[in-house]
Amino acid sequence: MIVALLLLLLAYLLGSLSSAVLVCRLFGLPDPRTTGSGNPGATNVLRLGGKKAAAMTLVGDMLKGLLPTVIAQFASLPLAWVAAIGVASVVGHIFPVFFGFRGGKGVATGLGTLLGTHWVTGLLAIAIWLATCLVFRISSLAALVTFAAVPLLFILSGRTTTAIVLAIMSVLLFWRHRDNIKRLMSGEEPRLGQRKNAQADKG
Repeated sequence: MIVALLLLLLAYLLGSLSSAVLVCRLFGLPDPRTTGSGNPGATNVLRLGGKKAAAMTLVGDMLKGLLPTVIAQFASLPLAWVAAIGVASVVGHIFPVFFGFRGGKGVATGLGTLLGTHWVTGLLAIAIWLATCLVFRISSLAALVTFAAVPLLFILSGRTTTAIVLAIMSVLLFWRHRDNIKRLMSGEEPRLGQRKNAQADKG
């Protein structure tokens, strides 16, 4: 239990390190929290600094979810605890203690969490995200479809407790995408490659 609680704290603190902000500082770019869409995520960094900066942000965000869950796996914690530790990293990403609790939307960190919790399901989630993106070319829709499917995937595999834990993550991501959902419902959510105004973000 002590190990699990320490890993929960470590995951939250690691999640609180904003990859987008750190990468933008490294490249001398504007603060992604106050520029472009205002979202500190790979999508906004892509707009501000190009593919290299965006790729570094994406990898950094995924590692925040992957590393704590892999450590939890090596500590032989139950799968539900592994998932909870990953969710803590997502909470840190969304509400980072080091950056005024102004974080991103948690998609990449959530995918990293899934890979570390159960790599087969993690790869399947990434496949769902990519397939939805290719068909509809709307990143936010792909994220919503993917994380709506995640608890169902774990329920179908007989891991109900883990599914409940990850459902908390899905609810957080849906809440964080509430503005995107409004734009999707009104048909105003831009597709990938379209120019977006400062408020439209899907990262």
